Amino acid sequence: MVIVEVSLLSGFVLAPRSRLLLEHRTIVKKIEVKADVVYIYLEKLNDESQTFILQLEQVIQMKNLKPASIKVYDYYQPGSLQIPSYSGVGS
Repeated sequence: MVIVEVSLLSGFVLAPRSRLLLEHRTIVKKIEVKADVVYIYLEKLNDESQTFILQLEQVIQMKNLKPASIKVYDYYQPGSLQIPSYSGVGS
């Protein structure tokens, strides 16, 4: 099992519709939202490219937003996947 860990930008939450769209993907086993992090549990990864679009809703107006990270790792062996973390900022 593979986990995609998405840290949310300050002042944002995952839109309910976005969660529903993710849950309908066959590769997605489970989604957890805890405070400011979304965990997407995937059955497995292969050589096929996967794209996930998360829609966020701004609930608190924030200034000077800092980048949020996205991490991908193996649930059973967190250090085994060699996929780098990326950062993104809201527009």
